[in-house]
Amino acid sequence: MDIGNKYGHLSYSTLVHPGDTWEQMRESLHKYLPQVKKRVSPHAPFGVSIRLSAATAAELVENREERDDIKRFFKENDLYVYTANAFVYGSFKNTLVKEQVYEPDWHSEERLQYTKNVADILADISPAGVAPSIQTAPLAFRPKVNSPEYLATMTRNVLRMIAHLADLESRTGRRVTLAIEPEPACYLETTDDVVTYFRDHVHTGAAARQLAEIGGMPVSEAIGSLRRYVGIVYDICHQAVECEDIEASLNRLVDAGIPIFKLQEASAVRVPEVTQANVDLLKKFADTIYLTQTTEQKDGKIRQYLNLEEAFDAWERDPGPREWRIHFHVPVFLDALGSLGTTRFAIEEALRVHKALPLSTHLEIETYTWDVLPDHLKTGDIVDYVSRELDWVRGQLID
Repeated sequence: MDIGNKYGHLSYSTLVHPGDTWEQMRESLHKYLPQVKKRVSPHAPFGVSIRLSAATAAELVENREERDDIKRFFKENDLYVYTANAFVYGSFKNTLVKEQVYEPDWHSEERLQYTKNVADILADISPAGVAPSIQTAPLAFRPKVNSPEYLATMTRNVLRMIAHLADLESRTGRRVTLAIEPEPACYLETTDDVVTYFRDHVHTGAAARQLAEIGGMPVSEAIGSLRRYVGIVYDICHQAVECEDIEASLNRLVDAGIPIFKLQEASAVRVPEVTQANVDLLKKFADTIYLTQTTEQKDGKIRQYLNLEEAFDAWERDPGPREWRIHFHVPVFLDALGSLGTTRFAIEEALRVHKALPLSTHLEIETYTWDVLPDHLKTGDIVDYVSRELDWVRGQLID
């Protein structure tokens, strides 16, 4: 839904629903979206963040009938697509995901073709007047980027994607953008990583020359395209897990001229003071199919763990005062989980910045962990849950 005052479109990520195949995604859209719209936007169009796996994208890009069918469904139910999750290539539900969630990464032809397919679909199914964004992986899982050649190939593929988006707009009149999402343990992780990457590899004369060659365009046009078509998803919880100052982080991105194509409202688990009792409680969060990247602040130093279990081991070896922030998405309206805390404060900080100086036209809540949340956090059903999240975020912006 467009919440007005230049604050942008707001919805929730359908990554929370079953959607590994088009059959599953179509069923989820039909089942849940009309119910959520009735709750939160009964008298105005409601925006959709659609999850498109690689298998779904390959099917839809070749099947106009299916695309026309979903467009009819959206029109009949006063819905519109403004963004897509193309981060997760394959299965995401009911299977062990962990670091495989980043595969295939931007070093591969598979990732590039998948993202091109998603762009072509969005250009067809999104309404006029909306420039849809594609949420994509943070280039690669950091340990895989082990040579300058690996990085150069990833960057070239990003440039090839920009060329595709420029050509798509020239052919269809529809602008689609690529939004890379920084995440803990990945090549793009911190705000420093993002600024450095864009400064040294994207917003450069060398990148403009390469894009001009790939896309058959003048260098002057290529320079503009590097900012017109590629930017980032700013997932607030990711930068909160990194212990970053959210306001400073957002302002640094603006100062660096890096577009925030989607501002993602998500909240993580925070443990201001780790105790054995809290460690015992956290074991419910550790038993999950997803990564639980954990940042520890101890004795003025920061240490990172790929999963909670590693943080538990460190605690057992050397208990003592510390803070943990854990990449486990929890409902954005909660500021406490019993004796545990959350990073909801970071969302509040980001939305205050956005309210003063709108950062993006695309806002999205991404709490995809409903299926693996501890039972005591599940109040009501999934429709209650996402509706309450949407009401809470809208309430932060609309007095």
